[in-house]
Amino acid sequence: MTQSINHGDRSALGETDPVPHLSAAKRWFSLAELALGSVIVIGHNVYHVIPNEVPILFVIGLISLRLRDGGWSVMGVHWPASWRWTVLYALAAAALRIILGALVIDPLTAHFWPPAVAPSGSEQITGNALVALRWLLLVWTFAAFGEEIGYRGYLLTRAAEAGGRSKAADWVAVLIVSVLFGYGHYYKGPSGIVDSGMAGLILGAAYVLSGRNLWVCILAHGFIDTFGVTAAFFGWFS
Repeated sequence: MTQSINHGDRSALGETDPVPHLSAAKRWFSLAELALGSVIVIGHNVYHVIPNEVPILFVIGLISLRLRDGGWSVMGVHWPASWRWTVLYALAAAALRIILGALVIDPLTAHFWPPAVAPSGSEQITGNALVALRWLLLVWTFAAFGEEIGYRGYLLTRAAEAGGRSKAADWVAVLIVSVLFGYGHYYKGPSGIVDSGMAGLILGAAYVLSGRNLWVCILAHGFIDTFGVTAAFFGWFS
Protein backbone atom coordinates (compact mmCIF):
# COMPACT_ATOMS: atom_id res chain seq x y z
CA MET A 1 0.00 0.00 0.00
CA THR A 2 3.00 2.34 0.15
CA GLN A 3 3.55 2.67 -3.58
CA SER A 4 1.38 3.31 -6.59
CA ILE A 5 -0.24 0.46 -8.45
CA ASN A 6 1.21 0.03 -11.92
CA HIS A 7 -0.79 -0.05 -15.13
CA GLY A 8 -1.01 -3.83 -15.18
CA ASP A 9 -2.38 -3.93 -11.66
CA ARG A 10 -4.96 -1.27 -12.53
CA SER A 11 -6.05 -3.35 -15.50
CA ALA A 12 -6.37 -6.39 -13.26
CA LEU A 13 -8.56 -4.37 -10.91
CA GLY A 14 -10.66 -3.26 -13.84
CA GLU A 15 -9.93 0.45 -13.39
CA THR A 16 -8.60 3.02 -15.85
CA ASP A 17 -9.12 6.20 -13.77
CA PRO A 18 -9.55 8.71 -16.60
CA VAL A 19 -9.50 12.40 -15.71
CA PRO A 20 -12.51 14.03 -17.38
CA HIS A 21 -12.74 17.71 -18.24
CA LEU A 22 -14.54 19.49 -15.44
CA SER A 23 -16.19 22.84 -16.03
CA ALA A 24 -15.96 25.56 -13.41
CA ALA A 25 -19.68 25.15 -12.73
CA LYS A 26 -19.32 21.44 -12.06
CA ARG A 27 -16.35 22.02 -9.75
CA TRP A 28 -18.29 24.62 -7.75
CA PHE A 29 -21.29 22.30 -7.56
CA SER A 30 -19.05 19.50 -6.28
CA LEU A 31 -17.59 21.85 -3.68
CA ALA A 32 -21.11 22.73 -2.55
CA GLU A 33 -21.96 19.04 -2.20
CA LEU A 34 -18.78 18.47 -0.17
CA ALA A 35 -19.70 21.40 2.09
CA LEU A 36 -23.21 20.02 2.55
CA GLY A 37 -21.80 16.57 3.35
CA SER A 38 -19.44 18.11 5.90
CA VAL A 39 -22.35 19.91 7.59
CA ILE A 40 -24.26 16.63 7.75
CA VAL A 41 -21.31 14.75 9.29
CA ILE A 42 -20.53 17.44 11.90
CA GLY A 43 -24.18 18.22 12.51
CA HIS A 44 -24.94 14.65 13.52
CA ASN A 45 -21.77 13.51 15.24
CA VAL A 46 -20.69 16.69 17.05
CA TYR A 47 -23.86 18.73 17.56
CA HIS A 48 -26.53 15.98 17.32
CA VAL A 49 -28.93 18.19 15.37
CA ILE A 50 -29.12 15.94 12.29
CA PRO A 51 -30.01 12.22 12.11
CA ASN A 52 -27.28 9.65 11.48
CA GLU A 53 -25.17 10.82 8.55
CA VAL A 54 -24.50 7.43 6.97
CA PRO A 55 -27.98 6.75 5.52
CA ILE A 56 -28.27 10.41 4.50
CA LEU A 57 -24.94 10.46 2.65
CA PHE A 58 -25.72 7.06 1.15
CA VAL A 59 -29.02 8.25 -0.35
CA ILE A 60 -27.83 11.72 -1.39
CA GLY A 61 -24.68 10.20 -2.88
CA LEU A 62 -26.51 7.62 -4.97
CA ILE A 63 -28.98 10.23 -6.22
CA SER A 64 -26.27 12.79 -6.98
CA LEU A 65 -24.01 10.33 -8.78
CA ARG A 66 -26.95 9.03 -10.79
CA LEU A 67 -28.19 12.46 -11.85
CA ARG A 68 -24.87 14.24 -12.35
CA ASP A 69 -22.69 11.39 -13.60
CA GLY A 70 -25.21 9.12 -15.27
CA GLY A 71 -24.63 6.14 -13.00
CA TRP A 72 -22.82 4.72 -10.01
CA SER A 73 -19.84 3.24 -11.84
CA VAL A 74 -18.06 6.59 -11.45
CA MET A 75 -17.42 5.72 -7.80
CA GLY A 76 -15.99 2.31 -8.70
CA VAL A 77 -18.70 -0.20 -7.87
CA HIS A 78 -18.74 -1.91 -11.25
CA TRP A 79 -17.51 -5.49 -11.57
CA PRO A 80 -13.67 -5.48 -11.36
CA ALA A 81 -11.62 -7.38 -13.91
CA SER A 82 -9.91 -9.33 -11.12
CA TRP A 83 -11.54 -10.15 -7.81
CA ARG A 84 -8.29 -11.81 -6.73
CA TRP A 85 -6.37 -8.54 -6.92
CA THR A 86 -9.27 -6.66 -5.38
CA VAL A 87 -9.35 -8.98 -2.36
CA LEU A 88 -5.56 -8.93 -2.00
CA TYR A 89 -5.43 -5.13 -1.95
CA ALA A 90 -8.32 -5.07 0.52
CA LEU A 91 -6.53 -7.52 2.81
CA ALA A 92 -3.34 -5.45 2.62
CA ALA A 93 -5.23 -2.25 3.51
CA ALA A 94 -7.04 -3.99 6.38
CA ALA A 95 -3.81 -5.44 7.76
CA LEU A 96 -2.07 -2.06 7.58
CA ARG A 97 -4.93 -0.35 9.39
CA ILE A 98 -5.02 -2.96 12.17
CA ILE A 99 -1.24 -2.99 12.64
CA LEU A 100 -0.87 0.80 12.65
CA GLY A 101 -3.78 1.14 15.04
CA ALA A 102 -2.33 -1.33 17.53
CA LEU A 103 1.35 -0.43 17.27
CA VAL A 104 1.33 3.30 16.48
CA ILE A 105 -1.95 5.13 17.01
CA ASP A 106 -3.08 3.52 20.28
CA PRO A 107 0.32 3.93 22.05
CA LEU A 108 0.67 7.48 20.73
CA THR A 109 -2.79 8.73 21.71
CA ALA A 110 -2.47 7.03 25.13
CA HIS A 111 0.05 9.76 26.05
CA PHE A 112 -2.63 12.44 25.63
CA TRP A 113 -6.12 10.99 26.01
CA PRO A 114 -8.07 8.04 27.45
CA PRO A 115 -8.56 4.97 25.22
CA ALA A 116 -11.12 5.19 22.44
CA VAL A 117 -14.70 4.55 23.50
CA ALA A 118 -16.11 1.33 22.05
CA PRO A 119 -19.44 1.42 20.16
CA SER A 120 -22.45 1.13 22.45
CA GLY A 121 -23.49 -2.48 22.94
CA SER A 122 -20.22 -3.97 21.75
CA GLU A 123 -19.46 -5.16 25.28
CA GLN A 124 -22.21 -7.77 24.83
CA ILE A 125 -20.31 -9.49 21.99
CA THR A 126 -17.88 -11.41 24.23
CA GLY A 127 -18.80 -15.09 24.20
CA ASN A 128 -22.22 -14.46 22.64
CA ALA A 129 -22.36 -15.90 19.13
CA LEU A 130 -25.82 -14.51 18.32
CA VAL A 131 -24.83 -10.96 19.25
CA ALA A 132 -21.56 -11.34 17.32
CA LEU A 133 -23.48 -12.43 14.21
CA ARG A 134 -25.78 -9.43 14.49
CA TRP A 135 -22.74 -7.15 14.71
CA LEU A 136 -21.19 -8.82 11.67
CA LEU A 137 -24.38 -8.15 9.72
CA LEU A 138 -24.28 -4.53 10.86
CA VAL A 139 -20.63 -3.93 9.97
CA TRP A 140 -20.93 -5.48 6.51
CA THR A 141 -24.04 -3.45 5.63
CA PHE A 142 -24.10 -0.15 7.54
CA ALA A 143 -20.32 0.26 7.91
CA ALA A 144 -18.68 -1.50 4.95
CA PHE A 145 -21.27 -0.58 2.31
CA GLY A 146 -22.95 2.45 3.87
CA GLU A 147 -19.88 4.33 5.06
CA GLU A 148 -17.72 3.51 2.06
CA ILE A 149 -20.33 4.62 -0.44
CA GLY A 150 -21.07 7.75 1.60
CA TYR A 151 -17.52 8.78 2.44
CA ARG A 152 -15.18 7.35 -0.20
CA GLY A 153 -17.59 6.79 -3.10
CA TYR A 154 -19.48 10.08 -2.77
CA LEU A 155 -17.66 12.69 -0.66
CA LEU A 156 -14.16 11.82 -1.84
CA THR A 157 -15.32 11.88 -5.45
CA ARG A 158 -16.89 15.31 -5.02
CA ALA A 159 -13.88 16.65 -3.10
CA ALA A 160 -11.53 15.50 -5.88
CA GLU A 161 -13.81 17.04 -8.52
CA ALA A 162 -13.77 20.36 -6.67
CA GLY A 163 -10.00 20.34 -7.14
CA GLY A 164 -10.21 19.37 -10.80
CA ARG A 165 -9.52 15.63 -10.35
CA SER A 166 -5.75 16.15 -10.60
CA LYS A 167 -3.47 13.78 -8.70
CA ALA A 168 -2.91 16.45 -6.07
CA ALA A 169 -6.68 17.00 -5.79
CA ASP A 170 -7.20 13.28 -5.25
CA TRP A 171 -4.81 13.24 -2.29
CA VAL A 172 -6.16 16.46 -0.81
CA ALA A 173 -9.60 14.87 -1.08
CA VAL A 174 -8.34 11.79 0.76
CA LEU A 175 -7.09 14.02 3.59
CA ILE A 176 -10.30 16.08 3.82
CA VAL A 177 -12.58 13.06 3.85
CA SER A 178 -10.33 11.28 6.37
CA VAL A 179 -10.80 14.21 8.78
CA LEU A 180 -14.56 13.99 8.24
CA PHE A 181 -14.41 10.23 8.76
CA GLY A 182 -12.59 10.80 12.05
CA TYR A 183 -15.31 13.21 13.19
CA GLY A 184 -17.85 10.67 11.99
CA HIS A 185 -16.66 8.66 15.00
CA TYR A 186 -16.76 11.59 17.43
CA TYR A 187 -18.44 9.46 20.09
CA LYS A 188 -15.17 7.52 20.50
CA GLY A 189 -13.43 10.54 21.98
CA PRO A 190 -10.16 12.17 20.84
CA SER A 191 -8.26 8.87 20.61
CA GLY A 192 -11.04 7.36 18.54
CA ILE A 193 -11.22 10.36 16.23
CA VAL A 194 -7.50 10.09 15.48
CA ASP A 195 -7.73 6.31 15.06
CA SER A 196 -10.73 6.54 12.71
CA GLY A 197 -9.07 9.38 10.81
CA MET A 198 -6.05 7.13 10.26
CA ALA A 199 -8.38 4.37 9.04
CA GLY A 200 -9.92 6.88 6.65
CA LEU A 201 -6.48 7.78 5.31
CA ILE A 202 -5.68 4.14 4.59
CA LEU A 203 -9.05 3.43 2.99
CA GLY A 204 -8.85 6.63 0.95
CA ALA A 205 -5.32 5.81 -0.18
CA ALA A 206 -6.44 2.31 -1.15
CA TYR A 207 -9.25 3.86 -3.17
CA VAL A 208 -6.95 6.18 -5.10
CA LEU A 209 -4.13 3.68 -5.58
CA SER A 210 -6.51 1.01 -6.85
CA GLY A 211 -7.81 3.35 -9.54
CA ARG A 212 -11.02 4.14 -7.65
CA ASN A 213 -12.08 0.56 -7.08
CA LEU A 214 -14.59 1.02 -4.25
CA TRP A 215 -14.79 -2.74 -3.72
CA VAL A 216 -11.29 -2.58 -2.26
CA CYS A 217 -12.55 -0.13 0.39
CA ILE A 218 -15.78 -2.02 1.05
CA LEU A 219 -13.98 -5.31 1.55
CA ALA A 220 -11.14 -3.75 3.58
CA HIS A 221 -13.65 -2.02 5.87
CA GLY A 222 -15.55 -5.27 6.31
CA PHE A 223 -12.34 -7.21 7.07
CA ILE A 224 -11.24 -4.60 9.63
CA ASP A 225 -14.54 -4.63 11.49
CA THR A 226 -14.82 -8.42 11.25
CA PHE A 227 -11.45 -8.64 12.99
CA GLY A 228 -12.76 -6.27 15.67
CA VAL A 229 -15.92 -8.33 16.24
CA THR A 230 -13.89 -11.55 16.35
CA ALA A 231 -11.45 -10.04 18.86
CA ALA A 232 -14.35 -8.85 21.03
CA PHE A 233 -16.06 -12.26 20.85
CA PHE A 234 -12.96 -14.09 22.08
CA GLY A 235 -11.98 -11.34 24.51
CA TRP A 236 -8.51 -11.01 23.03
CA PHE A 237 -7.94 -7.43 24.17
CA SER A 238 -10.06 -7.29 27.30
